[in-house]
Amino acid sequence: MTRKIKVLDVTLRDGQHQLSHTLPAEKMAIIAEQIDNIGLDSIEFGHGNGLGGSSFQYGFGASTDLEYIKTVSSVVKKTRLSVITLPGIGTRQELQMAMDHGVQIVRFCTQISECDIAEQHIAMAKKMGFEVRAVLPCASMLTVAETAYYAKRSEDFGADAVYLLDGGGYLLPDLVYDRIAAMKEALHVEIGFHGHNNMQLAVANSIAAVKGGAVHVDCCLKGLGAGAGNCATEIFAAVCDRMGIETGINLYKAMDVAENYVKPIMLKPIEFDSASLMLGYAGVYSSFLLFAKRAAERYKVDARDVIMEMGKRQCTEGQENLCIECAYDLAQNKHSSCVSG
Repeated sequence: MTRKIKVLDVTLRDGQHQLSHTLPAEKMAIIAEQIDNIGLDSIEFGHGNGLGGSSFQYGFGASTDLEYIKTVSSVVKKTRLSVITLPGIGTRQELQMAMDHGVQIVRFCTQISECDIAEQHIAMAKKMGFEVRAVLPCASMLTVAETAYYAKRSEDFGADAVYLLDGGGYLLPDLVYDRIAAMKEALHVEIGFHGHNNMQLAVANSIAAVKGGAVHVDCCLKGLGAGAGNCATEIFAAVCDRMGIETGINLYKAMDVAENYVKPIMLKPIEFDSASLMLGYAGVYSSFLLFAKRAAERYKVDARDVIMEMGKRQCTEGQENLCIECAYDLAQNKHSSCVSG
């Protein structure tokens, strides 16, 4: 396998979920300047939920979108910059700010079966001059054929690349391979994969995606991302090197930046606990972890039960507030059972 894999490092965006979006622009720029020397294809940064994400719904960021964009773009000189947004959250204004400061890539994230929501946004961003990528989570709820169908729709809308996002870390390697291979067969644009580590399969799933035909892979230094983290940049680079897969990443530099710059900002080591394991088991978006834990504590119920209930309701990105509803319902059911008993 000799083709070049394009690694998008999302430490400075997905990692914000672990930090409750508290990384300020000045510190982000210091780390971004170091990541710029690793040899990546691109770097994604900003609020964990993307442009416009700083809110009561998702949590307020330590800095504004403009502050993140200005400070990071001023220090990154070698690597292309990427931003992500949810249609209906980020606006043209934020995209124009990004374009004005040299950001080249924008990714639009929608639930896979609702990819048509991004049709106008993709067209707008293309006219603005961005390289546009569609990010499609929750494919685990669909068949392989349905996954390929919605991916093809995103291509038809004008996306330059289409990503399969396993936001809950639910998929197993063979499930990833089958879906990516079907997308590769159906599409003419490049395919990407974004995996989470709730079942400790992020690296294995990313390799399965590459074998299935993915060219783009999302990674985080130290695995710093939502839930039990993402595919670790330095581990993925090492595994690819062992397998003869070219990434362009300088492994020593990646390890050094991870150890000396990313590790110091981590509130705790990235590890899986029972709640993060449940995210993968139930197929729940990794960004729900802290919301589920807080809601469970508030209503004195088990966070694992909250996550399982979220999985049953097939909740997706943007519905974090439903953790409170699930926890409340569980508490009410628990109370009713005690009363009837």
